[in-house]
Amino acid sequence: MKFASLGSGSDGNALLISTVSGATHTTVMLDCGFAVRETERRLERLGVAPTDVTGIVVTHEHQDHVGGVFKFARRHRIPVWLSHGTYSAVRKQCDGVTLHFCRDGDRLVIGDLELFPYTVPHDAREPVQYVASDGRFKLGVLTDAGQSTPHLIKALGDCNALMLECNHDREMLAKSAYPPSLRQRIGGAYGHLSNDATSEILSAVDKSRLEIVIGAHLSQQNNTPELAHEALSRAVDSTSIEIVIACQEEGFDWVKIAG
Repeated sequence: MKFASLGSGSDGNALLISTVSGATHTTVMLDCGFAVRETERRLERLGVAPTDVTGIVVTHEHQDHVGGVFKFARRHRIPVWLSHGTYSAVRKQCDGVTLHFCRDGDRLVIGDLELFPYTVPHDAREPVQYVASDGRFKLGVLTDAGQSTPHLIKALGDCNALMLECNHDREMLAKSAYPPSLRQRIGGAYGHLSNDATSEILSAVDKSRLEIVIGAHLSQQNNTPELAHEALSRAVDSTSIEIVIACQEEGFDWVKIAG
């Protein structure tokens, strides 16, 4: 099992999760916030053809996550999984796309991957994040959440790899040029996770099998890779658990979960 990011941030997000079983390859794309040609260009960088994508799974309807989903899916005839709430926000974009619906607690089987959606607090209609498994290894993903909950702490436990939002540094956000309403939204209970909040989440989850943690969805105005890395380092033993920071332009290259 391996995973890679096409890009992570407010200008667009897409994550690939892939596994091989015998002669069968399964690659799922989690969100697609890039235009079709840009998505194809970024896929090529990772050695993936659009026809290699088995399915697209959506977290919520904000454009940096869903902006390219339906055009890309329609062009390459790829099925899409999303919550009913997300569908209610994007239904006009869905013509000609094969849709499947999911909700918190469902078990989605896509090829040789299983995905488990779980609800998160975010200002969208029915936002979910996902834990993916190939039956041996688990990847937990958490972006676009305003606060920790016992539910998400439980969902992210016992993973081999975690990709966690480190959106902003609280002090940088407070001093930023953003208008007060935007600062309040980002830092609020249904906005985005700060470095400190993510560090607290990472401290609380079961890390008994954790090999690597990725800091993701960094604000280019209100955070730095160094601050995000420092916050994650406070929650793990960095001598045994690798820490990587995703970026907007390059995301990150393939990470293999070895066990």
